[in-house]
Amino acid sequence: MKDAINVKWTGDMAFETVVDEHKILMDTKPEVGGKNSGPRPKLLLMVSLAGCTGMDVISILKKMKVVVTGFNMQVIGDIAEEHPKRFTAVKLVYEFTGNDLPVDKIRHAIELSQEKYCGVIATLKESVKINYEIKIDES
Repeated sequence: MKDAINVKWTGDMAFETVVDEHKILMDTKPEVGGKNSGPRPKLLLMVSLAGCTGMDVISILKKMKVVVTGFNMQVIGDIAEEHPKRFTAVKLVYEFTGNDLPVDKIRHAIELSQEKYCGVIATLKESVKINYEIKIDES
C-alpha cells in the first residue's frame, strides 16, 4: 500500500495541498516570512495525531457499547530549543463527558489505539515520547 500527496509552493512561505478533496493551505508567521494564511506544519502533525487516536478511541468505545456524550482532546507538545525544532515529547489529554463512564474500558480503548491501531502514533513513538491522561466529566 502507498499514499501520496502533492504539495505546491504558492509564494512566500505558503504551501497548498488537496487531501481527500479538501484543500489545505500551510503557512507561517510574518516574522519568518509568511503571511499566517494557514496553519504551520508541526501543528498539523499534532492535529493528525489527535485525529488518528481520537477516531480509534471513539470507534472502539462504540463497539464496547460505551455511550460518550462528549469527547475532546488536547495535544501538548514539547519542542526542542535548537534546530531541528522537533517534538521531543507529546502529551495527549483525552477528555470524556458522559454518565457512569467505565474508566477501565476507556483506558483499554486508548491503549488499543496507542499500541495497535493508530498509524500516526506508530510512526512517531520511536522518536517522540508519547504519554496520556484521561479526564472524565460526569455532568
